[in-house]
Parts: sequence; structure tokens; C-alpha cells
Amino acid sequence: MVAVLLTGAVLGFSAGVAPGPLLVLVISQTLRFGVRSGFKVAVAPLITDPPIIVLTLLLVYQLSELAPVLGLLAMFGAAFVGYLGWQSVRFQGEEVVVGSGVRDRSLQKAILASALSPHPWLFWLSVGGPIIVRAAEDTWVPAAGFVAVFYGVLVGSKLALALLTARSRLWLTGSVYTAVIRSLGVLLWVLAVLLFYDGLQMFRV
Repeated sequence: MVAVLLTGAVLGFSAGVAPGPLLVLVISQTLRFGVRSGFKVAVAPLITDPPIIVLTLLLVYQLSELAPVLGLLAMFGAAFVGYLGWQSVRFQGEEVVVGSGVRDRSLQKAILASALSPHPWLFWLSVGGPIIVRAAEDTWVPAAGFVAVFYGVLVGSKLALALLTARSRLWLTGSVYTAVIRSLGVLLWVLAVLLFYDGLQMFRV
């Protein structure tokens, strides 16, 4: 169970601080309208993701009796996580661009950006779903813990980003943030290898 929770924490932190549409909204809304607007953006995944989780889990559970199919999903998830790791390792800092001309209505904009993003679907179908299926083989406690830790760290990290943005407008291009993102990339590569190994195990290799 500890390994499942640690995996959820690493994936949640990576999703929370990695450059993307929601991160840009957290920064831009915080800079223009204050930290409260940034907080509204940060909690958007808690609104948009539950239906995605339910739908993808239903699909994964339908396929869970077919070990090779679940193995292929795990391998696809490994490739996806590896790609996210590659993006993080090559992060230069200046890739984060604060949007201009963003109007208020922070929560609505964040919900739209999150709902239209393919990343939650890809993540829960290829990474999160198979992890939950395996974790829930004996009891639902590890699976529920994975989801709770993942979203706790994801939302918490975005809340922290909003606070940091309100205090300093330049820190996102600093060396510390860049080093954190690159280190996360290495961790994501490690997770990708583990996910790929799990996929091979389902083929009994």
C-alpha cells in the first residue's frame, strides 16, 4: 500500500507543477485578480475529473479479465509517463508563459480547460485505471488511498503555486523551479520503467 500511495504522490505532484493549460491559468489569474482566483483554478480538477475516473474505470474493469489487454494499457501508460518525463527533463523555465488579456471567471475557464484536455482521459485510462484495478484486488483501501493522495497532492501543489506566484512574479523562471521540474522528469522515467515491467508481468514474461 505504501508503494501505491507514493506513486500517487509522485504522479500528483508532477501533474500539479508541470507546465500546461491549468498551470498557465493558475499563474495568470493569480497575477491579474489575486490568489483567490488562482485557488479557484487549482480546484477545477476536483470538479471535472470524477466523471472521467468513473468512465475510464468502467472500461478498464471490463478489460481486467483480459490480462494481455490490461498489459497493453500498462505499457501505453508507461510510454505516456515516459513522454511526460521527457518533457520535464528538457524544461528550460521560459516555457511557462503567462497569458495576457485573461478575463476573470477563473473557475469557469479552469473547468473548460480541464474538461477539454486529453491528459486526464489518457492518464486514467492508461496509468491511473490499471493502478487502481491492481491495488483493489484484495481491498478498496489502497485504491481509494491512491486517488485521495493523487488529488490531494495535485490540488495542493497548484494552491502552493498560486501562493508563490502572488509573492513573486519571477520565481517560475528561476533555477530552483527548473531543477524541481527536471528532477520530477527523472522520477517519472523510473515510474515508466516500473509500469512497463508491470505490463510485461501481465503477459507472464
